[in-house]
Amino acid sequence: MARALRELRIGTRGSQLALWQANTVAARLTESGAPPVRIVVIKTTGDQLQDRPLSEVGGKRLFVKEIEDALLCGEVDLAVHSSKDMPAVLPAGLVIGGVLPREDPRDAVVLPAGSLSPQPLALDDLVAALGPSPSIGTGSIRRVAQLQRVFTGAHFAPIRGNLDTRLHKLDSGQHAALVLAAAGLRRLGFASRISLTLPVSACVPAPGQGIVAIEVRDDDTEMRGLVARISDPGASAALDAERALVEALGGGCQTPVGALASPAGDGTLELVGAVAAPDGSRVIRASGRASLDEAAALGARVGRELIAQGADAILAEVRLP
Repeated sequence: MARALRELRIGTRGSQLALWQANTVAARLTESGAPPVRIVVIKTTGDQLQDRPLSEVGGKRLFVKEIEDALLCGEVDLAVHSSKDMPAVLPAGLVIGGVLPREDPRDAVVLPAGSLSPQPLALDDLVAALGPSPSIGTGSIRRVAQLQRVFTGAHFAPIRGNLDTRLHKLDSGQHAALVLAAAGLRRLGFASRISLTLPVSACVPAPGQGIVAIEVRDDDTEMRGLVARISDPGASAALDAERALVEALGGGCQTPVGALASPAGDGTLELVGAVAAPDGSRVIRASGRASLDEAAALGARVGRELIAQGADAILAEVRLP
């Protein structure tokens, strides 16, 4: 019983959003009766390479590797991540023990402060307002691949840094617009900056976007039990479906894959998946529906359908050195 009185150490990145996520997990654990919690900030390789696009330096695992290493060697007891930063296949010995309720998973367009009416815009109005060749800040291959079909003359430019830094670059005139995850904007109190939340018909979000994942050691049964108390079943099923789709497509980090599993209102999940050619010339979509307990099988099935339509050829081109 002595172990039940020990301190719990949460490993996290040090960004604004990462700390919001870690502190929210800490608060929920405390409310559930868990031992005292301490936040341990771990600098990742991705945090140190702010001057280069993710697609050039190895993709999303750069934001989790050092934290996962600390978890595996016992320096921290659990790790908190934006689930979209996690690879499709976790290192041996680690599992996702639980997730927080999902925030808005969609992508959002942010315009410079004071540039247009604060009222939400329709997509056609936004395209017209930006003009024929706007500079749009986003480093996501997935977003660029899909949004080239919406903003046909746009120049998409990589943009890195925390949210304040990105908004400052936008407001100082470096870009006509940014495309960011709506979840991060809402969680950090910037919902008023969202000019348009992109419909899934225009841009399928990143797998796991808007879901905070709690990673634990597979053999730490006590920690798994504590985390399970605060896990959201609906968000967990959605993440299972989306991650299974990515795994069916061969995993990958910076690849033009979108996936969104949404509750269908009758106890089932509806999953939409998309794979887009980097130049926007082709977008392949597939969808399916299944019960929550069949979420992973649903993801695998929709992934296979995407492959049958030619997604593997698109992804093979992206993965070429």
